[in-house]
Amino acid sequence: MPSSSPVDVVYLHVRDNIAVAARPLDSGSQITAGEHSVCLTEPIRLGHKMAVRPIASDEAVVKYGQTIGFATESIAAGQHVHTHNLTARPFERDYAPCSEIPPDPPPLEGRTFMGYRRAGGRVGTRNYVAIISNVNCSASVSKYVARRFDAAALRDFPNIDGVVAFAHHSGCGMQYAGTTHEMLNRVMGGIAKHPNIAAYLLIGLGCEQGTIGSLIDDARLVQIDGIGDNNNNDGRPLVLSMQDMGGTVKTVEEGVRLVAGLLPRANDVRRESTPASEIVLATECGGSDGNSGITANPAVGIASDMLVAAGGTTILAETPEIYGGEHLLTRRAVTPAVADKLIERIKWWEWYAGVFGAQLDNNPSAGNKEGGLTTIYEKSLGAIAKAGSTALREVYQYAEQVTAKGLVVMDTPGFDPPSVTGMVAGGANVVVFTTGRGSCYGCKPTPSIKIASNTPMYQRMTDDMDLNAGVVLEGTSVEQVGRQIFDEILEVASGKKTKSEQHGIGDEEFVPWIIGPVL
Repeated sequence: MPSSSPVDVVYLHVRDNIAVAARPLDSGSQITAGEHSVCLTEPIRLGHKMAVRPIASDEAVVKYGQTIGFATESIAAGQHVHTHNLTARPFERDYAPCSEIPPDPPPLEGRTFMGYRRAGGRVGTRNYVAIISNVNCSASVSKYVARRFDAAALRDFPNIDGVVAFAHHSGCGMQYAGTTHEMLNRVMGGIAKHPNIAAYLLIGLGCEQGTIGSLIDDARLVQIDGIGDNNNNDGRPLVLSMQDMGGTVKTVEEGVRLVAGLLPRANDVRRESTPASEIVLATECGGSDGNSGITANPAVGIASDMLVAAGGTTILAETPEIYGGEHLLTRRAVTPAVADKLIERIKWWEWYAGVFGAQLDNNPSAGNKEGGLTTIYEKSLGAIAKAGSTALREVYQYAEQVTAKGLVVMDTPGFDPPSVTGMVAGGANVVVFTTGRGSCYGCKPTPSIKIASNTPMYQRMTDDMDLNAGVVLEGTSVEQVGRQIFDEILEVASGKKTKSEQHGIGDEEFVPWIIGPVL
C-alpha cells in the first residue's frame, strides 16, 4: 500500500480476491487494487470488503493471502462481500510446526523508561495499593475500604497512584482445588505480586470455598517490599476475615486502619531509569472493525517487534481470535512443544464452545460486523497482526506468570475485561488496546493505551483515544505509526497518564475468567 497519499481501497496480498474500503465509496466508483480495476456495483462503507474479481459459489474468499471464509453464492467483481454472501466453515490448516522460525531481530539498544524497581527484581509502571477480595461476599467491604482513600486522603502521598479494590463475582460455589479455583488463585495472586502493586490487603468472608489460606499458599504470597507483616512479624500478607472481625463495619474500620499504615512505605519510592527490556506488554483488540487488521493491529505488531528487539516481552491473547490463523503462529514456534501447546488450546476451545452449543464463529460481535468484519477467520488474521513477526517463544495458561522474553501467547477469552485481567495478572505492566468501533476500556493497576483504527472514530471519540492509527489510510506508513506506538509505550511506562487513567476508568474492569460450573 502507498505510504505517501490517501487511498480508496487497501489491497493486502496478490492472492486476495477482495479489497477493503479505506473510505466510504459510492456505487459506480472505479477502484484499482493491485492488477485489478473494478467498477463498484453498490456503495461500500469504510472497512467493508468488495470483490476485485468474480468469486464462484463455495470458493474461498481470501484476505491477507489467507482464507477468511467461503462464498455462499456467486459474487461479481465490484460487489459488496459480507455476511449475506460469505460464511465460515471448517477447513484444514497446515500447522507445519517450527517450519518458519524467523531470526532474532537486530538488538535495539539504549531505549529506557522511568520505572519502579521492586525488591523481587521486576519493574512497575504505576504504584498502587490493592485491597483484594478473595470472594464476592467481601467485595462490598473491599470497595468501602478503598473509597475512604480518595484524592484528598492521598494528598500527602504523591507517589501513590491510588488505592484500588479488586472485587469479583466468584470465590465460592466451586470445586476446591479445581480448575476454577486454580485460575482464580492465579489471578488474585498475580495482582498481589504485580510490580504495579506496592502493598496489599486481603479481605475475605471466612467460610468461602476459595480460602485465603489456599490463595496465600498457592500463590506463594509474601508482603511486597516488606510493607506490613500482618502484626505477627512472619512476613505473611495482611488478612482480614469479616466473620472473625465481627461483620461489615468492624472489618471496614480495621481495613482502613491497616491501609493507612501501609501508605507511608508505599509512598517511599522513586522512579529510576530502566531498560525497555523490563516492559511486559499486553496486546488487546476490542470493538474491532474492518480496518483494525490493516492499520492499528499491524502498527502494534511493529511496536511489538521493537520491544522484542529491546529485550522485552509482548503477549498475544484472545485464543478465540487466534482461531483460524493459528497455523501462522505454530510455524514461528521455537520448539514443537510450544506449537503443540497452542494447538492443544485451539482444540480445547473447539470442545469448550461445543459444550454450550456455541461455535467459535459466533465471536464477531454485531458491532464488529457493522464495522466490516464478517467471519472469525477474518477477525483472527487481523488480530494476530499485533504479534508482529518474531518467533513464538512460549504459550501460557490463563493468568500464569509470564517469565519468557520475546513474543508469547496467553490463553484468554476474546471478551476484553477477562482477557486483559489475565494478562495483567500474568505480569503485564503496560497494555495497548486497539479499537475500530471505539472501546473506552481502562484497567487498574496497568495503564491502557487506546489506539484508533480509523480517523472518523478517533475524531469522534478523541477524549478516549490516545493514538490514531487511521492515518495509515491517509498515507502514513504502518512502520511510522508503529514507532510512534513504541515511543508512547515508554512514555506511559514512565508515568504519562493515558486517557482512561485521566477519566479514572479501571476499577470495574477486573473480571477473572470463570469457566467451571457454579455449584
